[in-house]
Amino acid sequence: MDPSRILIVDDEEDLTHPLKRVLSREGYQVDVATDGEAAIATIEAHRHHHRPYSVIILDWMLPGCSGIEVCRSMRSHQDATPVLFLTAKDTLDDRVQGLDVGADDYLVKPFELRELLARVRALLRRQEQFSRRASSSEDLGSAPSTPNRLRAEGLELDPDNLVVYRKGRTIALSEKECRLLAYLMQHPQTILSHEEIYNHLWPEEEKPGSNVLAAQMRLLRRKIETPKDPTVIHTIYGKGYRFGMD
Repeated sequence: MDPSRILIVDDEEDLTHPLKRVLSREGYQVDVATDGEAAIATIEAHRHHHRPYSVIILDWMLPGCSGIEVCRSMRSHQDATPVLFLTAKDTLDDRVQGLDVGADDYLVKPFELRELLARVRALLRRQEQFSRRASSSEDLGSAPSTPNRLRAEGLELDPDNLVVYRKGRTIALSEKECRLLAYLMQHPQTILSHEEIYNHLWPEEEKPGSNVLAAQMRLLRRKIETPKDPTVIHTIYGKGYRFGMD
């Protein structure tokens, strides 16, 4: 079995050299790009030759074009390779922006090496599970899928197709947003603690920083709620979140 391929995109040699050495010792095949344009070219070349990367570790501030632009370019080409942002930008708005363009995880510099390795392993496991599910779906051929929709408070969630319907609008969701909304809809009028939600969204993975859940919730709210819509996701300060109309 070929080793997992990892691309590090960062212009700090003091970081990339030791990080490449450590990841290589862990058994990964590691490449480095030092600017955004080179990263996009490298990613596209590997995709064209059917040798895509398994994980991309991406800095935000890069020469040429930013990590945000690199991630956006990938997603515009339907490239679902897991992206871990590794950056000094640490505000909630930064995390929201990173997740919003399609990043899968977010780690702030300076970081603990063992945490980065755990995040990489988690992303690789997630990608492997996704590939297995995709293979299983192909094996089923044209077998019809069973209805699996959730309905509550004027929302209809179709988790199989990662969309939710509200007042005639069709709203596309990421896989994580869909799982989060499904969990909330399955527990109406119940205060779900931060810990319960973390354990549901990241059951076997290294838990991300506390701001990641807040960023994910903010993204979900921004998609499903407009100023004219009744609020359905409520923050219960110090306790967690509750789904349902007041």
